[in-house]
Amino acid sequence: MTKKRVVCVVGTRPEAIKMAPVIIALRKRAYFDVKVLATGQHAAMLSQALVFFGTEADENLSIMRERQSLDHITASVLTGAGSYFDEIRPDAVLVHGDTTTTFASALAAFYRNIPVGHIEAGLRSGNMALPFPEEMNRVLADRITRWAFAPTELAKKNLLREGTPESHIYVTGNTVVDALHFTIENKKAPSAPELLPVLDGKRFLLATMHRRESWGKPLESVCDAIDRLLVRNPSLYVVIPMHKNPAVREIIMEKLGNETRALLCDPLDYPDFVWCMNASAFILSDSGGVQEEASAIHKPVLILRDVTERPEAVERGSGILVGTDSDRIIEEALKLLHDDTYFETIVGKCAANPFGNGTAAQKIADALEADL
Repeated sequence: MTKKRVVCVVGTRPEAIKMAPVIIALRKRAYFDVKVLATGQHAAMLSQALVFFGTEADENLSIMRERQSLDHITASVLTGAGSYFDEIRPDAVLVHGDTTTTFASALAAFYRNIPVGHIEAGLRSGNMALPFPEEMNRVLADRITRWAFAPTELAKKNLLREGTPESHIYVTGNTVVDALHFTIENKKAPSAPELLPVLDGKRFLLATMHRRESWGKPLESVCDAIDRLLVRNPSLYVVIPMHKNPAVREIIMEKLGNETRALLCDPLDYPDFVWCMNASAFILSDSGGVQEEASAIHKPVLILRDVTERPEAVERGSGILVGTDSDRIIEEALKLLHDDTYFETIVGKCAANPFGNGTAAQKIADALEADL
């Protein structure tokens, strides 16, 4: 039997984390010859994630530049991925989520008549500017997708409404739940020295902020809210893994760099990040993936965005949209910190996780083996 060659493309750390269970599932089957193409949209963070899951890239385009533009990422991925596809001639290409790597590599495959599988297809905010440019990336990738692996029934409905044939849609759950299960089963004590102040049971929040539409004043407002929360809660800590982008780091350092209970650190290894999510009182984040992860581990999350393409978390009550207004953030955070009844109500809503049960990668592998 001639194996079917499948290229799994990753560009950022979240993509690597969510694609890793699929790579593992496909490689367990003799039917597939699996290659991993890393674009290097993120550099060290991407490789770090792959290594934890026991895999590595077969090819790395290493496109990352400091303060890189969307033009640079798009053009570099489009031409680099295209050249790699020409070299190894895959039977299918798998992409994940909503990054510029996702759209540009899917387009490179489309130009070569290579069928594309889009993992995490169908998520929509309904606003092309929020998140930017991710909403556009996801919509355009879905338009050239042969296998649309939708994480939820709502995502499937979005795809059907836009004209995707039902025979092309597979509701699988989200692979981040698979990755979480793997990580929890292989967990260890956190290794990052920046976490030492909270290893002895101190109460802390986890905060992550990186989205392009949050740069500038919105991010400053979030940092102001965190500073005010620390002033009003003298025993509280906040762990803030800072994105590598200088546009993010410079603001966080300026606003919170002198606050001893704001633990500013580089992006954490994924196991350490999972530990932080589990051990935190609750999470503040503008990350889409964190909304899913928080639901899976029954942890409340304040969503630092005005809209989300993952409304299931908000509808179930585990995710609370607070935007970037500092007063709104403080209002909701103080309720979670000091109103035990309210906190337990939100935690109870987290129990109904809408994002799957950890079998998404197997469902994706089944679909590809049956139809490739």
